[in-house]
Amino acid sequence: MSPVGSARARAALNHVAAVSEGPAVAPDVRVTLNFHPDRLARGLPLLEALAQDGVYHSQFVTGTSNGGLTAHPGGDRWRWESRIFGGAYDDADPHERPVYGALNFRRQVVGAAPRFGSSHFRLTGEPLTRATFCYPDSAAEPVHFGVAAGMSLIALAEADEQDPLDDYIEAQVHGRVDLARHVEALVLDASYRDTPVEAAARLLPVPVEWHPGYRITVAALYDHADYRGQEYADLGASIAEDGLVDPRIIGDAARTGRYELQHLKMVWHTLARFGAPEGAGTACSGGRTSVLRSPSA
Repeated sequence: MSPVGSARARAALNHVAAVSEGPAVAPDVRVTLNFHPDRLARGLPLLEALAQDGVYHSQFVTGTSNGGLTAHPGGDRWRWESRIFGGAYDDADPHERPVYGALNFRRQVVGAAPRFGSSHFRLTGEPLTRATFCYPDSAAEPVHFGVAAGMSLIALAEADEQDPLDDYIEAQVHGRVDLARHVEALVLDASYRDTPVEAAARLLPVPVEWHPGYRITVAALYDHADYRGQEYADLGASIAEDGLVDPRIIGDAARTGRYELQHLKMVWHTLARFGAPEGAGTACSGGRTSVLRSPSA
C-alpha cells in the first residue's frame, strides 16, 4: 500500500485493510469520480473552481454534493466515516478527509457511479493503492470492505441484483487528489460539446475525453414515470428541448434557481437509468468500450 502523508489517512487505510480480504484488483482498473460539471461551487462554475484550486476536494471542504449534504460534525457523513475508518478522522481538518468515487471494475464509459453525475475524472493507478472501498454505499451501513490488495467486493456486486444506479463499489481516496498528478482524464458527456463547460475543461491540467452522452425523450420519461415519480417526469418534460432531455439541459435548469435541485436530481436519475449510452452498465452489460477522444485532447 502506498504511503500517504497524513497519519490519520494511514490509520484509516490500515483499519480497513485489517478487515479486507480477497484477490487484488487488476492494475488497469481505475477509480472514477463522477460529478455534474456544470454545477456551482463557492459561487463559481465548478470546473473554474477546480482550475483555481488544482485539487479535488471532499464534501467537507466544498459543502456541495450530488448526494446528501451531511458532511459536518455529528452529521451522517461524519458518523459513517467514523465507523468505517475507526475514528481516524473524527477531529481532522476538512482538507484531510478522503474524497469519494467508485471502482470502475465494469469499465463503463460513463464512469463507475453515474448516479452522481454524467461526467467523471478517471484517476491514475496510484490513487488506487491508497483507496478504501465498501459495498454497498457507505450510507447503507455496509459490513463488507476492501482495499486494492484485497478485494472481495467485486464478486458481491456482480452477484447482487440492485438497481444499476446503486450497484457501484464506493471508493474513498485518502490523501490529496491533485488534478495534474492524479487524473488521467476528464471524461465529459457529449451534450457539453461547444459549451462553456468544454471551454472551462480546457483550462484544467488534464486531457479531455468524451463519452457518447445521455439522452432521453419526453415519451420515455413518461414511460418510466414510476421510477422516481410522476412529478419528476412532468418536470423533465417541462425543461425538455425539442422533446429531449440531456445533462446539459438539466444543468441549465439547475442554474436558473427556479427548480429544487433535489427535484432535478430525480430527473437525472431517470435519465441516467433509462437514457444511458452504449457501454454504460445501466443500459447494457459491462466490458471495455473506448471513449471518444477530442481531437485536441
